[in-house]
Formats: sequence, structure tokens, C-alpha cells
Amino acid sequence: MVEGSPLRADAQRNRARILDAAEAVFAEFGTRASTEEVARRAGLAIGTVFRHFPTKDDLLTAIMKRLLAQLVEDAGERDLFAFFGHAVAQAAAKKAAVDLLAGSGIDIRVPDALGHLSDAVGRLLTQAQDAGAVAASVRLPEVMALLASLCQGALHGGWDDHLQARTLAVVFAGLKGC
Repeated sequence: MVEGSPLRADAQRNRARILDAAEAVFAEFGTRASTEEVARRAGLAIGTVFRHFPTKDDLLTAIMKRLLAQLVEDAGERDLFAFFGHAVAQAAAKKAAVDLLAGSGIDIRVPDALGHLSDAVGRLLTQAQDAGAVAASVRLPEVMALLASLCQGALHGGWDDHLQARTLAVVFAGLKGC
């Protein structure tokens, strides 16, 4: 598949099925996951998987890009506090995929996706400040650092729902009172 060329509708559906199946397979089997199992779960031939993702690294990279794109989309549907909660929950829930990426040695370059995420969070911050829910002195780099730190904590600390909620409450109180 040529990067950047538009996909036919059936190819788009196949790509989505492959990514959905891959997330589940990698979560279940970790680094031992096979592309053959991904193809089986997606209900597609292995050749179809390889046409979209020639290597396992390509598949893992696509999963990460999709996760980031989903976060950007989610930011447009929530306020700042709801987005923070959602992002932390997603980090905890997607641990297997992120651990695989970290352990694989893949150098994923997703500056566009991260830039879009920063833009989306910036809009949420402005809305929260305009509503008086976040102190005017709070800046985007600080909010992005908090978001990254919270997601890393949930990801690597195995935070349960209660710890996520309590930690977010502390951070939100700080954002309001800065």
C-alpha cells in the first residue's frame, strides 16, 4: 500500500478490522502475538494484513497513531477535566499496546498527531479558563506536562479506578487554584 494514497471503502474497513484485532491480540499475547492470529481474528487472509502492514513494527506504529488520533478526536467531545480523566483511563487500559511499543525498539515519529493533541488540549484549556474553571495563570506546557505525567503514572503504576479518580481530583483542585 502506498502511504498517503486514499483507500477504497472496503480497504478502509479491512484496515480498521486489522487494527481492532491487533489491539486485542497484542493485549492478550504481548510480544509473542503473531500476525497470523491478527488475520484470523480480523477474519481476513494473512496477505491482506501484510498488504496494509508489511511488518509487525508497521502494525504497532499504526496502532499508536490511531490511539493518538482517537485522543485528539475525544478532546473535541469533552471539557478539559473530562478529557484528562478519559486520557488517564485510556493509558491504564491500553498498557499492553504501549508496553509492546516501548519494548519493541520502534522509533515512532508522530509529531503531527502530538501537535494536533496539543492544539486540542489548548482549546480545552482556553474554554476552561474562559469558564473560570482553571486559573488564568495556567499555561498549555504545564497542562501538557501534567497530562503526560498522569498518563505515565496510570500506565506504569497500574492505577485502579479509585487511584485515578483521587489523583485527578488533586490535580483539578490545583488547576483551579493556581
